[in-house]
Amino acid sequence: MTTMSESSVGPRPRPTMRQVAALAGVGIKTVSRVINGEPDVSPATRAKVKQAADSLDYQPDLHAGNLRRADGRTKTLGLLVGSVANPFYGTLHRAVEKAATARGIAVFASSLDDDSEREEALVSAFLQRRVDGLILATVATSQAYLAPELRRRTPMVFIDREPAGIEADAVVSDNAAGAALATRHLLEHGHRRIAYLGDLDSIQTARERRRGFLEELGRAGVATRDIPVIVDLHDEASANRAVLALLDSPNPPTALFTSQNLVTIGAITALRARALQNRVAVVGFDDISLADLLSPGLSVVAQNPQRIGEVAAERLLARLDGDQTPAHPYIVPTELIARGSGEIGPHA
Repeated sequence: MTTMSESSVGPRPRPTMRQVAALAGVGIKTVSRVINGEPDVSPATRAKVKQAADSLDYQPDLHAGNLRRADGRTKTLGLLVGSVANPFYGTLHRAVEKAATARGIAVFASSLDDDSEREEALVSAFLQRRVDGLILATVATSQAYLAPELRRRTPMVFIDREPAGIEADAVVSDNAAGAALATRHLLEHGHRRIAYLGDLDSIQTARERRRGFLEELGRAGVATRDIPVIVDLHDEASANRAVLALLDSPNPPTALFTSQNLVTIGAITALRARALQNRVAVVGFDDISLADLLSPGLSVVAQNPQRIGEVAAERLLARLDGDQTPAHPYIVPTELIARGSGEIGPHA
């Protein structure tokens, strides 16, 4: 695998348009026309230029190249978050921006909306603007497409989810342990029929939380074959519908573990629609705003998105300053906050 700390020191220079032209055996203006999608270039020449660009891992330099200083830096970084609709990423974004601004670095941010098909295009857009480094929350099954950037010593740190196909720094919560903590809390309050409501199963963190939930039930000797496990919920509306269906089923759960904050909001709305907020226990993964003002207060396993953002920014800035230590994950602990909803006992 490609690592962030290969033996050679310092960033490798990015291939230039002149190098692409030399390899393709054409003029720089021809390369420019091909890169910019202009007409009047024969298919054969276009194919030859694209082949040369691909072999050199060439990335077009957009207008942000004009911002480059004498040291080759643009004083910018690219931040890719899962979804701006999720308050978790809003807090994380603020933490990254605060650290970057203190160093005179501007942050270009984009929302992936957890769409794997958009991931590579958005990362490429950052790179074309010659950002000095990347902080990425990714969802695609592999990030091997970033191997050329690692070879060029482009600093990158992954947040919330570890990368696949490459080795790079990652700052993540202990998702499986946090889910196990929530499940154990409900078990200790007498629940045995606990429903799991999960985010998109394509997301690494969602799979880890489901694993932690099921493994904790297994450790407690609770058979999991009849436990309701509902995945691929990604917003309040889908979670609301799922919980209403569970409540209307012949054997409804006595407790819910909601593994994402938007899913938690949808679940609470459903319980209130049935006036069951004081009879069905809930523990959510991720805290939500005003959770302590609900009645009952919402019990959660809280992540620390501010700390995740701070550590990610610290690692990226250290890499920019020349840190060549081996890449590895940084784990930010979770915390159980009991406010009332997770302490409701099972009712007959």
